[in-house]
Amino acid sequence: MKRTSFNDNVCPVARSLDLIGDWWTLLIVRDALGGIRRFSEFQRSLGAAKNILSTRLKALVAEGILDIGPASDGSAYQEYRLTQKGKDLYPILIALGQWGNHYLFAENEACSRAVDTLHQQPIATIKLHAQDGRTLTAEDIQVIPGKSVSKN
Repeated sequence: MKRTSFNDNVCPVARSLDLIGDWWTLLIVRDALGGIRRFSEFQRSLGAAKNILSTRLKALVAEGILDIGPASDGSAYQEYRLTQKGKDLYPILIALGQWGNHYLFAENEACSRAVDTLHQQPIATIKLHAQDGRTLTAEDIQVIPGKSVSKN
């Protein structure tokens, strides 16, 4: 079955999912945010087939989410590192994890959770806010035609 491309779609959600919407891609980004750098480490963590992992890593490099360079320990290996574009996916992963913790785990069931490094406390639930600071719900938001936001 051929996958539909949303590359020309006017919806930013559709375009984003076209790039990062499969689970391997988001799990690679999650692991890279956690400090994994080498192909073998990604494979061990994810259990992905080499061909799938290789394809996803190449796509992430091509899209500027990861870059690849010499290993930091001076060995002959290469390492993948998140670019700023890749690091900017972190709030998405945190929000997805918070949603999963809330809806997909039973009370007191073991699960991973994000904490702040300084105090080891859970991160506050991500909320959307209006320009004036009001917390917004789904009922308070509408999607309208417009132009993309500044990239600065």
